[in-house]
Amino acid sequence: MKKKLIRTTTVSLSLDVLLKGQLHFLNDYYQIIAISGGDDALLKVQEREQVDVIPIEIQRAISPIKDVISLWKLYQCFKKEQPYIVHSITPKAGLLSMVAAYFAKVPIRMHTFTGLIFPNKKGWLQFVLVAMDKLLCKCATHIYPEGQGVKSDLEQYKITQKPLKVLANGNINGIDTSYFNPQLCASNQNEDLKKELGILKEDVVFIFVGRLVGDKGINELIAAFKTLQNSNKSQHSKLILVGPLETELDPLLPATLQEIKTNSAIISVGYQDDVRPYFAIADVLVFPSYREGFPNVVLQAGAMQLPSIVTNINGCNEIIEAGKNGWIIPVKDAAAVYKAMLYCLENPEVLKEMRNNTRKIITTKFEQKMVWNALLHEYQKLEFELET
Repeated sequence: MKKKLIRTTTVSLSLDVLLKGQLHFLNDYYQIIAISGGDDALLKVQEREQVDVIPIEIQRAISPIKDVISLWKLYQCFKKEQPYIVHSITPKAGLLSMVAAYFAKVPIRMHTFTGLIFPNKKGWLQFVLVAMDKLLCKCATHIYPEGQGVKSDLEQYKITQKPLKVLANGNINGIDTSYFNPQLCASNQNEDLKKELGILKEDVVFIFVGRLVGDKGINELIAAFKTLQNSNKSQHSKLILVGPLETELDPLLPATLQEIKTNSAIISVGYQDDVRPYFAIADVLVFPSYREGFPNVVLQAGAMQLPSIVTNINGCNEIIEAGKNGWIIPVKDAAAVYKAMLYCLENPEVLKEMRNNTRKIITTKFEQKMVWNALLHEYQKLEFELET
């Protein structure tokens, strides 16, 4: 009989997007149960991954009463299901799952840290967040940073004395390079999409993929592109924004919103289920985010043969090798974004050379099956160590 493995996330979208395909792969070796808030995305995971699911609502924000209720439900679930392994990702699910699994006496309790929140906070909020992550680590048996940058932050803030292990070359799910493959996008389809969006043959196309919020660097990106347009070298450039505009948390500046609305060279297409057609008609990804764990977008762009302009933050500086598959610039620096974009306009031969490097680097280091097999090996190794 296969041992029971429970994977938990705060919201079901994380299971659906971040772990796509992984649960189905692991289901050949373990009886997989996925836990997160119950909605259509969780049902989608159940159907696509062919795993059992249990809906338990977990709040992303700090909510003491609701958090206690979620903790109790997780504890009851673990006592009933008796899993051999509980493995969590995302901050709140990690804290509640590890505490509940500790008291339920689950033998192996694993948490993967993706993007860390506390390094960018100050005062009492940072103190609370650090305390929460320390408690999480105390209750877990094994801790996995998603990348070397996350590992460094955990060590710097002394979150735990337990060993910190990065699996494979980082990233929690790797990249499916058979899916993110430019060869799948036919040239006639690319031309049709360009025509639909008003992109000319001579245009250099920059692209951003992600949530349109402040901490993704959108204010700096729009300011840089506006400056680029005003320069003599910029008459043939377009900027595609692929992603939802979020106005509740971390909204964009009014001037940024106005520029997106009125600038005909900025093409905002909203959220897209399939981003490959947009990568296929672009020349460079611009991703000036303030913080990340290990961004899938940069992996996807690389697999689609796009060099990337990224900020010097966790994950981004582990994927991009400056001068080989992109450029690394300072955080929150619109002038640096502008200079990097201008360089791309003025050096098309460098862009062409980099495009030849990008996919090879991604397939060599971050192929999905490589990441999945590293995780499976880790589960089996922990089992062996526990039983011998």
